[in-house]
Amino acid sequence: MASQTNPSQDPEQQSAFRQYLPDLSTPRFTTLAQNDARGHARELTEKQAPPWLHGLYKHWQKLLQEPFIGVTNDGVVRPGLFKIRDEGVPIERIVLAAEAVISQLTPAQAASTILHIDSPEWRTWSNPEFLLSDKGIRLDEISASLRDAVLGVLQATLSREGYEKAVGAMRINDFLGELVGAKRVLNSHSYNFTLFGRPSTTSPWGFSFYGHHLCLSVFLYREQIVVSPWFTGAEPNVVDSGPWAGTRILTVEERLGLKLMQGLDPALQEQACVYKEMKDPAMPKGRWNHDDQRHLCGAYRDNRVVPYEGIVVGELSAAQQEIAEGILEQYLLYLPARARELRLADAKAMFNETYFCWIGGHGDDDPFYYRIQSPVIIAEFDHHSGVFLTNSEPAKFHIHTILRTPNGGDYGWALRSQIERVEQDYVWEG
Repeated sequence: MASQTNPSQDPEQQSAFRQYLPDLSTPRFTTLAQNDARGHARELTEKQAPPWLHGLYKHWQKLLQEPFIGVTNDGVVRPGLFKIRDEGVPIERIVLAAEAVISQLTPAQAASTILHIDSPEWRTWSNPEFLLSDKGIRLDEISASLRDAVLGVLQATLSREGYEKAVGAMRINDFLGELVGAKRVLNSHSYNFTLFGRPSTTSPWGFSFYGHHLCLSVFLYREQIVVSPWFTGAEPNVVDSGPWAGTRILTVEERLGLKLMQGLDPALQEQACVYKEMKDPAMPKGRWNHDDQRHLCGAYRDNRVVPYEGIVVGELSAAQQEIAEGILEQYLLYLPARARELRLADAKAMFNETYFCWIGGHGDDDPFYYRIQSPVIIAEFDHHSGVFLTNSEPAKFHIHTILRTPNGGDYGWALRSQIERVEQDYVWEG
């Protein structure tokens, strides 16, 4: 279940982030307060501020020029892992919800929102709050009716728990905007929605929903769904005041990851831990960066080679494998129940080729990173240092999580060549 509230949490622990609130009189925050999303984006694209993120943005543009291959462990895509199947997705309901959006679009909105099924814009999502890919419609700039229709697409598509988790991330983003005086950039509706292909019960299509700390890529074909890649994060990961007080996300992933690591015997802990420090001197260049920090599969890393590290899940005890399964279930939470069940079975069938690795300490209060990786799924969890908050070291109240489907599975790519094609022959008989 999605962990949206945790009433038993120690109030002092819940509000630990407050000792790291920034000085809002500094130029960064006074400028941020004066800008809307587009003005804020120009600070990066035109003024190159901050320079490290501008450099990363330019690198992302280079990565986008590569044709899509998919994340792999060795640079070679493994074929035959993903098949067309009935996953019980309520496609009629989802199509009706998407058509309710289309019916309200102006011609200009439709032109920027309904893109080709193979558009490279699938790959231009990113987590930072800067609006770097201004595609589709932005929820805080449209009518309440159209905004409700977009959220209706999410609600029709995702599981109940998955939708609650997404809404939780959006509400926490709004709370962050309140904390740093930047509600025009960071709010519960500062997200863009784009359609790829025309909604159909028989042809492939999909959509992207992206913004700060919530990026979802959804591919649909008949009764089958792929929600991958996705990014979900929170800074802080709890709301401690206001109308959404008690909202809290990503705690189950955190708790189960730590439980798995703490339950290993010392020899396996040593083998699983690839770096003892969160920013370890032993890390090679590129293993840590300002934006993704320890994550390997973030925005634009569609073709990254991520070698297996750590220990094999299939060699652990039955109880430990059950914990790993519980972690993966959280990472598949956005999927409707039947699709989630099938994807989880796919992942379990690969446990003998599934690796669990760790960075950092594994005491109750230690920040950490972990990854579960197999030929069919990659799940990453990371405690981050502050971006808006001022903690210079990773803290448990700032969390980033990512899911990838390797070997061409992202964006439903591996399924596309298996989809029935339009008849090529044509004879005019007029």
